[in-house]
Amino acid sequence: MNNIHAPASSPTSRGMALPALLACAVGLAGCSVLQEDKVDYKSAKRVSTLEVPPDLTQLSAENRYASPNSVVTASGYQAAAPTSASKVTATNEVGDVRIERAGSQRWLVIKRPADKLWEPLRGFWQESGFVLTLDQENLGLMETDWAENRAKLPQDFIRSTIGKVFEGMYDTGERDKFRTRVERVGANETEVYISHRGMQEVYSTSSKDQTVWQPRAADPELEAEFLRRMMLKLGVSAEQASAQLAASAPPPKARLISANGATVVELDENFDRAWRRVGLALDRTGFTVEDRDRARGLYFVRYVATETENKDTGFFANLFRSSKKDAAPVKYRVLLQSTAALTTLQMQNSEGQPDNSTVAQSVLKILASDLQ
Repeated sequence: MNNIHAPASSPTSRGMALPALLACAVGLAGCSVLQEDKVDYKSAKRVSTLEVPPDLTQLSAENRYASPNSVVTASGYQAAAPTSASKVTATNEVGDVRIERAGSQRWLVIKRPADKLWEPLRGFWQESGFVLTLDQENLGLMETDWAENRAKLPQDFIRSTIGKVFEGMYDTGERDKFRTRVERVGANETEVYISHRGMQEVYSTSSKDQTVWQPRAADPELEAEFLRRMMLKLGVSAEQASAQLAASAPPPKARLISANGATVVELDENFDRAWRRVGLALDRTGFTVEDRDRARGLYFVRYVATETENKDTGFFANLFRSSKKDAAPVKYRVLLQSTAALTTLQMQNSEGQPDNSTVAQSVLKILASDLQ
């Protein structure tokens, strides 16, 4: 849905506005074309480019480090790659970044200490047009605010004329946010995961005079694109990043089985990989990981419906909604147990007892689907 209305900085319910201008747009926008292959995010707030320490070359001087404040495509990155020798920076001579994939999930493996990556990762999101609402290095988590991909706006006559003056009147009807999880593997190796969450604006009445925001499916390819761009930020060439992204491995299988009278997810992976992928799956589905105990294989999670989900029909909002208006968030434990190359996931209640309720089984089904 490409609407023309008053600007909104985050997903909230609103009615359709500017009817006169909308009528004009309907009459003139017959040849609009969506630029689905482009990414150009803008958050509610803008930040200035991070200052570069005096011992480093300014990365923006190189085309391959161009900030995605303008519309950028994969082919554009390749076309902008320098043809001559680049100036030496602290990262562009180090081939220490690779991408790994399991099913629809991808992540970066970086042979650098985690504490040396936090600032570059923070700078990456800010230079990409986002504002961070969560920035907790001690937990290895950062999260952007809701942002709009302006490249999805139709490039038509109205957009090229009126839009230049009244930019905020145009809206894609979609918002995205991204969470980055940094996992310390060893003293000099780190894994970085990116998970996407999306919202979309839909009509809530048959007369199409009111709209609401509701969740939309996570986009693994959008996650992969930002991983590729992050590789560029960390010094990998455009050609190498694209080649690694294209490479794939046979996807592991995740399935629901019954074990000791309880439903569990069985995953064809060892504990180390399963632990990291389950963490990403929980991020994608909107859970908050309050704590984790890797030695015991436990994620302590809770789900709190967002303000938007409380107003419409989000799946998890309905799943966990209590009859009490101010009921406490529902808490669970996700237990991982491994034998050789197999790992099982079991839902437990907050007391650590197996939970085979309808809600728990629904969560397991979603996790199994995401882990395919």
